[in-house]
Amino acid sequence: CNTSSMPVAAREASIYTGITLGEYYRQMGLDVLLLADSTSRWAQAMRETSGRLEEIPGEEAFPAYLDSAIKGVYERAGVLTTRDDSTGSLTMIGTVSPAGGNFEEPVTQSTLGTVKTFLGLSYDRAYKRFYPAIDPLLSWSRYREQLQDYLDRNLDTGWTESVEALLTLLRQADAIYQMMQVTGEEGISLDDFVTYQKAQFLDTVYLQQDAFDPVDVATPMDRQQTMLSLVKDVTQREFMFDNKDETRDFFVRITSAFRNLNYSASGSSDYEKFLSSIRSMLSDR
Repeated sequence: CNTSSMPVAAREASIYTGITLGEYYRQMGLDVLLLADSTSRWAQAMRETSGRLEEIPGEEAFPAYLDSAIKGVYERAGVLTTRDDSTGSLTMIGTVSPAGGNFEEPVTQSTLGTVKTFLGLSYDRAYKRFYPAIDPLLSWSRYREQLQDYLDRNLDTGWTESVEALLTLLRQADAIYQMMQVTGEEGISLDDFVTYQKAQFLDTVYLQQDAFDPVDVATPMDRQQTMLSLVKDVTQREFMFDNKDETRDFFVRITSAFRNLNYSASGSSDYEKFLSSIRSMLSDR
């Protein structure tokens, strides 16, 4: 971790020191997780050092070699086999703090061009108290297709396709929400309103998490599979509603039941009660 109050040299050296220590333990056959907070402070330190050395500046006065320096850092992560045939790995997670949330600034752009997974935090979600405030439409992963066979074997057949279908639903709902901002609920069709309610349901019961609840703070993979299957059943089901009030009432009730299910320990009487309630609501539709 490096902060703005640290000396320039310390900020610049901090990430390299951390990576070197991580590589040492990786060589011992261990799996290492390295958290770099923040790479923006490190890049700013490089900018200050470059300025003092009177090097030719690049964009926004960052050194011209910023992009290669960032790639050089992240490319030190990976898996290797040691001499005794054991396997060690180094996984790196770096945080970027773009000034004013500007994703077009050089550090962010160089990082996005290097990494294969990106989790984008959203001020709007944090303001709405949707935690964790990770925007599913802003975030992405280039590993999805690469891991498709593994996920099909170890999680569920068609897991990748299910995730993509849910992302498509969120994108459709976002477009509908933008329309509602102009026309209100009266300006959209009942089918569009159902799609929007499905996406709100997905966001609330599956993407959001209560870090202060002992059950919801961490979800085992087998429970995630069960929850995703239930969520898919709701989002892919063709509901027949007469009006928007009936639609809203149904999704409020089923969302409440799912939230209670999230707070119930697996196998407990409450868990079975809420699970039965959800299945009953779905069968009635």
